[in-house]
Amino acid sequence: MNKQELIGAVAETAGLTRSDASKAVESVFDAIGGALTKGDEVRLVGFGTFSVSKRKASTGRNPRTGEPMSIAASSQPKFKAGKGLKDAVN
Repeated sequence: MNKQELIGAVAETAGLTRSDASKAVESVFDAIGGALTKGDEVRLVGFGTFSVSKRKASTGRNPRTGEPMSIAASSQPKFKAGKGLKDAVN
């Protein structure tokens, strides 16, 4: 399912127009992204938890040349599925 299919499913399920559903989906994505940008965690009980994970700087190898290269420290978004989602999938 891609973003447009998700918007269509939300519109159908909630009885909204595609325009309203699009605004709702975009708002949810913006809210989650904004919270993660601030370093907060987003917990959706029964669905899962979005958080930010810090990665340390490390040394890797260039796969083409084999020479060592430095990899900068970074922050990565992370998602951990909740029990309700795990149970629904299994």
